[in-house]
Amino acid sequence: MKVILIFTTVSGEHEAVKISEALIGERLIACANFFPMKSRYWWKEKLEQASEVLMILKTLQEKYEAVEKRIRELHSYETPEILAVEIESGYAPYLHWIEKTVKKN
Repeated sequence: MKVILIFTTVSGEHEAVKISEALIGERLIACANFFPMKSRYWWKEKLEQASEVLMILKTLQEKYEAVEKRIRELHSYETPEILAVEIESGYAPYLHWIEKTVKKN
């Protein structure tokens, strides 16, 4: 099984909790971490800055499409950041826990 990390930024902690509770409850992800941060970016030809929350979601590659779909349904942004990175190596018992946790559904 390929374990992946999915990164998404949201408008605040309330939105991070809402999205993570849905994804964990549906067993689409094993775990979510979120951190407050400042962002600067171009949006509609204008330089913007915002306080956001970065979410790091742990799941399996086979769940990516379902996770992306749910994030898009629950997210407040018009074009949410949703990026996946494959884990090449890691602590085997932790990777097994992710697989076992997500595979239960």
